[in-house]
Amino acid sequence: MQSTFKDGPDIARIAALIGDPARANMLTALMTGQSLTAAELAAEAGVTKTTASAHLAKLTEGGLIRQRPQGRHKYFNLANDDVAKTLENLMGLAAGTGHLRTRTGPRDAALREARICYNHLAGDSGVQMCESLKAQGHIVCDQDTIALTQQGARFAEHFGIDLTELRTRRAPLCRPCLDWSARRTHLAGSLGRALLTQILNRGWARRQYGSRVVAFTPPGRAAFNTYFPGPR
Repeated sequence: MQSTFKDGPDIARIAALIGDPARANMLTALMTGQSLTAAELAAEAGVTKTTASAHLAKLTEGGLIRQRPQGRHKYFNLANDDVAKTLENLMGLAAGTGHLRTRTGPRDAALREARICYNHLAGDSGVQMCESLKAQGHIVCDQDTIALTQQGARFAEHFGIDLTELRTRRAPLCRPCLDWSARRTHLAGSLGRALLTQILNRGWARRQYGSRVVAFTPPGRAAFNTYFPGPR
């Protein structure tokens, strides 16, 4: 039976690119926001370097990743925030419909606690920060939008964030991102990125190499809870 072509975007092609297990593992590895080489992505996918190169070529051609030559190596990143947002939403859909990995790893609990979602804080800590900002009147939000209030702008500047510079960027200042593990919203956009940068720069937490995990120190957790208190 001959297939019928419809107008509009070709979602089947994008779905096919993401749907391959090896490519899905590569894309998930790039959710750290870090640049990775083909060899590193081959290890993440559990395939040979030759096979990884073929997968990476397809992902690049499909507009899901971009590559940057540096010296003898090529480094790969997700193409943009939209790709990261789509992947996070797919993770939420998979978790919500019961499509989970059959074996949980030792980092699973840590990933649920605090992790990188491409360039902002996710997991329980990311949700806590977003809900605390809302409770304190720093942001107003619904399922589709988040806006910074004047009070929130003063808070952000006090926290060391240059809002004037952020507003010159093409990325939205605030954007809601549905957290796949908590099933609630955390804060993305350039403000979400800036808040995570400040948390790391203050030494409250550190990123675990080769993982999306963000590990808070005990004093850092106490400081985080002071600025972004959770529900009592």
